[in-house]
Amino acid sequence: MEIREVAVVGMGTMGAGIAEVFARAGISVVAIDVDAQALSRGMAALDASLARAVSRGKLTSSEQAQLLGRVRAAAGFGDAAGADLAIEVVPERLEVKRQIFAELDRVCRPDAILASNTSSLSVTSIAAGTKNPGRVIGLHFFNPAPVMRLVEVVSTVLTADGLPGEIASLARRLSKTPVQVSDRAGFVANALLLPYLNHAASLFERGYATAEDIDVAATAGLGLPMGPLALLDLIGLDTSLSVLDVLHTEFGGSRYMPTPLLRRLTEAGRTGRKAGRGFYTYPAAPQTSDNGNEPAAVPATVTLVGLGDAAETELASMIAAAGLNVTRNTGHPTDLVVIAAAPERPVLPEALAAGRPGQAVGLHLAGSGLAEVVRTALSTEAAVAAADALASRLGLQAVHSPDRPGFLVGALLYPHLADAVRMVQDCYASAADVDTAMRLGCGYPQGPFHLLDKAGLRQALDVLRAMYAEYGDPAFAPPPLLAEHAVASLGFTSAP
Repeated sequence: MEIREVAVVGMGTMGAGIAEVFARAGISVVAIDVDAQALSRGMAALDASLARAVSRGKLTSSEQAQLLGRVRAAAGFGDAAGADLAIEVVPERLEVKRQIFAELDRVCRPDAILASNTSSLSVTSIAAGTKNPGRVIGLHFFNPAPVMRLVEVVSTVLTADGLPGEIASLARRLSKTPVQVSDRAGFVANALLLPYLNHAASLFERGYATAEDIDVAATAGLGLPMGPLALLDLIGLDTSLSVLDVLHTEFGGSRYMPTPLLRRLTEAGRTGRKAGRGFYTYPAAPQTSDNGNEPAAVPATVTLVGLGDAAETELASMIAAAGLNVTRNTGHPTDLVVIAAAPERPVLPEALAAGRPGQAVGLHLAGSGLAEVVRTALSTEAAVAAADALASRLGLQAVHSPDRPGFLVGALLYPHLADAVRMVQDCYASAADVDTAMRLGCGYPQGPFHLLDKAGLRQALDVLRAMYAEYGDPAFAPPPLLAEHAVASLGFTSAP
């Protein structure tokens, strides 16, 4: 079917953005909202968005007028009668969406396509209540719709053959990149993003690391544009909680069960940026490094302990280049014993073997310019402070981690990558589509499988095995597909 007219039902921020996307593609739009004030606000938002494009030289005034001329405001569902496609963009409540689809069922042509912009609800449940469920599909845009390139095209067990391909072609006509998936809670982007964010919140709640260190580990250690706790604040803790509840209902397991702190903060009204408080307070208070304490002195000589591997060699070279002495004689009297740490093995046994566990701290180079300072149960405050000073001398930003598998960066990263591998293992999406979804939908500079290949499959496998042995949580058990690829030395991507 040629899509010439589209009805957009719900003219909130997202609906106005979707209306703009269709209008920019030369498609006529009927903008419907039964709330007259909401309809007026939505049309005003559309006008303001196009006006900004004119002010930035992206549109001419005549093009703005043409685009606005393609959008017709309507307060009743009857105006959707001539639409080739109707898409609802209303709040994430199943009963509300079913009511909308009942109205569209009543007024739209039998051959019209009915689409839902739901980000987490079951499209199958929505479709099952319609007269022609084969013509119902999920069409999930990302906010802001005019800017974000990803569209998830979601088919159900009832969807007519060929319709997902037609809608994917429509998405490309809209200058979007489609990812085709079947109906599963969270689709690709949310099903991967939210468990990762939830795990970060759990690490903070359990005192594993500070909020600041968790976010720095993600940005400096993983290269992500925003830390997970800051991102939760941006999305809204209440919104994230509702999506996690849907995911947990479908999948179960600890990765999807909302950490209690997330629910408590939401109940307290600390829902993130929009409330002025979440994990952080907004606007952010000025940062100060003056805590009233004298900074620790950098030891003139550092005792370095390791396995003689590349990590130890790199650390030794960096310390020497900073003008400090390095000794591997654990009997030599120094203020700091640095264990060249690896995220798949604990630091404490090596600290004990060195004979000076109080002065021993693990140091792990993670990402560009980041050092994980790993404190064992026996490390003294003075040793940790000396390790911080050493990291600063080496030009590294330091984050603190307990002596647990994965340390901090790996504890965030490897379970997240395991979730992505399971998605491919279950034949739900390809590795390429997963990477596309996370890059275009979540702003990842590299998709999960590029991150996995870069980190090394053997390393990921070893860390996950160590986490599973430590915690006994099936969520940390390595997926069989990962083990197969690691044994075969077979990467998931072809790009370098």
